[in-house]
Amino acid sequence: MKIIPVVVLFLALLVGCKNGSNSEAAMQQNKNLVIANQFIDAFYSFDPEALRTVLAEAKTSRSGILFYQKWAECGHYEVLNRHQCIQKNDTLVVCPVTVKDDLMEALQLDLHVTDTFHLGIRDGHLTSVETSSNDPELFYEGRKWVRQHLPELVEEPCNREKQGGPTPCACIQATVQGLADFIMAKKQIQDNP
Repeated sequence: MKIIPVVVLFLALLVGCKNGSNSEAAMQQNKNLVIANQFIDAFYSFDPEALRTVLAEAKTSRSGILFYQKWAECGHYEVLNRHQCIQKNDTLVVCPVTVKDDLMEALQLDLHVTDTFHLGIRDGHLTSVETSSNDPELFYEGRKWVRQHLPELVEEPCNREKQGGPTPCACIQATVQGLADFIMAKKQIQDNP
């Protein structure tokens, strides 16, 4: 008869420990999601100082993401749908954001692109940011065409090797112009086979 209370106590302790670790994991996940949302807020505020603050521990990603923020601002990225960030594992949060931008307008597409931010978070700090996008094939075809037919348009403003780095506003504006020229050239070929 004394075995039953011991077994009940053991099971209670086991369940308590399990719930404690689940609670701790949930708190960590919530903290990571808060950090991820702070990043998205800072990025789309188009305030480079706010973004620099959030990227304080993401040294290898900082310059590229600051460039992309200015590119997005000058490309008139307008947030249409800020999807929920998703915790993929203990150190990775993915945040998809659907935007309207000048690039798709230049391509004359009735399409909105979703940029996805892949955020590395360790010990309560944002440590890395990578991006991906569902840009249509026409975008890549257009960029290739611009580099082949109008290299002088994009070489200087988009040159990542130049002193002082590339110029994001001039780069996206040149890219938008080049994509518009690409669409005009494509239509001329279709109209005059």
